[in-house]
Amino acid sequence: MKTPRPLGLALFVTTALATSRAVDFVKDVQPVLEFNCVRCHNPKGTDFEKGDTELDLSTFKTATDDAKTIVAGDAAKSKLYTTTVLADDAKKLMPPKNKATGALERLTKEETEILKTWINEGAKWPDGAKLIARKKEGKGVDEVAITAKVHARIMEVTKEQAAAEMKEYKMEIPGSEVSYTMLPIPGGKFKMGSPESEKGRKADEGPQHEVEVAPFWMEKCEVTWSEYELFMYPAEEKKARELKKLPAELNALTDGLTRPSQPYVEMSFGMGKDGYPAISMTQHGANKYCQWLSAKTGHFYRLPTEAEWEYAARAGTTTAYFWGDDAAPMNDYAWSGKNSDFKYQKVGRKKPNPWGLHDILGNVLEWTLDQYAPEFYTTSAAANPWNKATKPYPHVARGGSWDDDEPAALRSAARRASDKSWKVQDPQLPKSVWYHTDAQFLGFRIVRPLKTPGVEEMHAYWNSGVEKDNPLLKKAE
Repeated sequence: MKTPRPLGLALFVTTALATSRAVDFVKDVQPVLEFNCVRCHNPKGTDFEKGDTELDLSTFKTATDDAKTIVAGDAAKSKLYTTTVLADDAKKLMPPKNKATGALERLTKEETEILKTWINEGAKWPDGAKLIARKKEGKGVDEVAITAKVHARIMEVTKEQAAAEMKEYKMEIPGSEVSYTMLPIPGGKFKMGSPESEKGRKADEGPQHEVEVAPFWMEKCEVTWSEYELFMYPAEEKKARELKKLPAELNALTDGLTRPSQPYVEMSFGMGKDGYPAISMTQHGANKYCQWLSAKTGHFYRLPTEAEWEYAARAGTTTAYFWGDDAAPMNDYAWSGKNSDFKYQKVGRKKPNPWGLHDILGNVLEWTLDQYAPEFYTTSAAANPWNKATKPYPHVARGGSWDDDEPAALRSAARRASDKSWKVQDPQLPKSVWYHTDAQFLGFRIVRPLKTPGVEEMHAYWNSGVEKDNPLLKKAE
């Protein structure tokens, strides 16, 4: 696959990356404050910390009410910095010990250096920027307990119990005016993979084998920016929902979920947002969106397994593409390198497959849940197979994209393995768990199985536990 980009887009990316390495409030400072400081230092408190009425770090005005908190140009005189580098036994050390466990939750050396540099450079705080308290994964947060709360909401809301009750539905994300459509996919058996005679076939598509798949719903189109940015930008999402008067307990549940860090470049890369597919998120980012949307709606959503994805893409067909073995009609059904004008396109503009799914082939590659293993089909389970992730790379994406010139990459059986190169321009060390900035051809769509799993299984779908790149390899990434 090549990645052709118009000159203007290339210049945009180059410029953005070149300027992102300096300390930037949104990219560097805001996450440090939101995850470590604002959780306590805000007047109203959160569902996981009691508020502090003496020091409010959520806005520039309140953070500088006490002139000693932030002394622009002099970190050595700024309590925001000096309290973070005290000895472990110092009473004024910030952040303080975890009240529940007594464990220290010190800032890392990198985080204290970010605060120090930011203050010494003038402590620039963007006009109107308001910080919100955010939880850290794996640091005093019981992720399974959070999943249990979401599971309880799902069990209260979900009504369908049998395949006969499955209907197409359109749903508005609570607290917004953004909606998405889910299509019922009947359960059944199919031959997964490709025959040896198929043009463009690769060895990892075999052996072709029969697989049974349980019924589920699948999103009609790929997840768009309108959907994903509600999750990606929690402060903006809170503003959007203010007029909707959502129940306080629902807001507390969704606000307690882990959300993405601020991206360090504009994530559409100039290709458009309104009606276009969201791109460049990691599998972890897609998984956590599914958790957030599940909490919002009361329906259990997750990424499709490889088997579910191929079953839905084929829609009962056995040919290389759902329209046949000849790639010639592709322009009627899919965006590829041959017709995309070097960028992704708005969802839903091409003809759907026989089950009504748009852009299931082409436009953007779509994440699945599976770890990529070229030989997996030799040991795959006969019913509902899922190759659970055990390492950060590679995972499986399906369907081909706007960036693929070769029609064979868009076949129903074609598989694509994720790679560390999808983050090569990420200047952060360690690399972000949220963004594959170099994979501008990558997105996802969601599924909702008819059968709601138990808490532990649900948790495993949303939390692979291998989202962090190998720290031993970070210098080579």
